[in-house]
Amino acid sequence: MKIALIAQNATPLHGSAAGADDDNVRLSKLARGLAGQGHEVTVYARKDRCELPDNAELEPGVRVEHLGPAAGPGDTDLLKRMPAFTGRLQERLRRERPDVVHALRWTSGLAALAATRGLGVPVVQTFYSLGVAERRHRVIPEAAGIERIRLEPAIGRSATAVLAASSDEESDLTRLGVPRKSIKVVPCGIDTDEFAPEGPVASRNGRPRLITVTELSNTKPIDTLLRALTRVPSAELVVAGGPPRTELSRDKEYPGLARLAAALGVSDRVMFAGHVGRHELPALMRSADLLVSTPEYEPTGTVSLEAMACGTPVVASAVGGQVDAVVDGTTGILVPPGRPALLASKIRQLLAHPMLLEAYSVAAADRARSRYSWDRIARETAAVYDSARGAMAA
Repeated sequence: MKIALIAQNATPLHGSAAGADDDNVRLSKLARGLAGQGHEVTVYARKDRCELPDNAELEPGVRVEHLGPAAGPGDTDLLKRMPAFTGRLQERLRRERPDVVHALRWTSGLAALAATRGLGVPVVQTFYSLGVAERRHRVIPEAAGIERIRLEPAIGRSATAVLAASSDEESDLTRLGVPRKSIKVVPCGIDTDEFAPEGPVASRNGRPRLITVTELSNTKPIDTLLRALTRVPSAELVVAGGPPRTELSRDKEYPGLARLAAALGVSDRVMFAGHVGRHELPALMRSADLLVSTPEYEPTGTVSLEAMACGTPVVASAVGGQVDAVVDGTTGILVPPGRPALLASKIRQLLAHPMLLEAYSVAAADRARSRYSWDRIARETAAVYDSARGAMAA
């Protein structure tokens, strides 16, 4: 099958320099996974840096085309650049007609639908996160994302098929008027070779270790976790995220979080590790007794899944993709967001029962490996492509 992946906001050539939920990483892994199934993949990506090549081969079976002109410094307005991107995309798709077009994120969906008009090619859409959900959970301000929130339902209804990252997103899509028959839940994958129980382990100091992986700008979940830590007196907390550790003092949010830890009397048990690269993250996760993920909105659950793949049980807020990812009472514990006392109670319960933790560890690694490997996600995605092609032919 000839597959065109449309990514106006990402490129696989940026690799895995960013965080676990980075679009560049997902794009690269999906493209490689599909090529591994024997498909011919072309990634049409935005040229967001002058030094990016116009054409490149990611690996055998995966070709990358960057559609210029290159973005200038600070040029992040994707809608402003839409006409130029769409025009070049239309030229490429007509010259090398694919069997299916798969758009990643909503602006890519706009470009894909416009570029395939009259071509008779099915368009598959992935949003990863919906504007209505982000507004509902106050991830974006009430006045922000107006165009996105207006256009996403139309994109979903116009696409041949829509891949939802979770059952929560599937429910939102149906409420937006996307036909249920065109929606298929296919979660984001994780690298189960890189994130695995076997491998290096970061050093420990003998205390029970909790870790959380989050941007420091997500202050409310960290606040909840720091308050919970006051009720788990034996444990330490490692906060991975934000700028490099040497630059934390210049971060906008770090001073306030450090003052809160001091006011709560837990400064000696909290380490702000700063940015932890993807290659160092598995070792940190293996060193932990628990990963604690407490956001009020989490569309994919990727960090929790990566910890589970390392054999680290998870205590997570019961929101978004985490509800699908974490099997409550088997691979970890789900708790309502913003409940520090309850969160602390669940953490103490698990830390007090090493045999239970071990059972959760085994089950977590097995679930992550069997359900969320990129090989499986690529197969499920290709199956949706086949169904979309059949729907177009009918």
